[in-house]
Amino acid sequence: MNEQNAEVYFNEIPVGILSRENGKFIFRYYDSYLLDETKPAISLTLPKRKQEFISDHLFSFFFGLLAEGENKDIQCRMLKIDEDDHFSRLILTAGNDTIGGITVRKI
Repeated sequence: MNEQNAEVYFNEIPVGILSRENGKFIFRYYDSYLLDETKPAISLTLPKRKQEFISDHLFSFFFGLLAEGENKDIQCRMLKIDEDDHFSRLILTAGNDTIGGITVRKI
């Protein structure tokens, strides 16, 4: 599987990198974001830490940014994405208008 990378933003401030590598999902905060004590963690399940987070599945926090139901079907059809390819859906649909301050943009 090809490596894919996306940059994660909180209120337009770069937070870190989300990637899919060899079937694993990896999230890593940028050092500059970690060092700024005024900046919050993006999620309770992804607390600020230097060590990267690794998962076999897309992290629940990011999965929660995805459309469901009919909107999901429309997105997959229009963007020609496999409905089970959550990472591709995330990087193609969560770049601008999301609920909350988090956006995710393909690098």
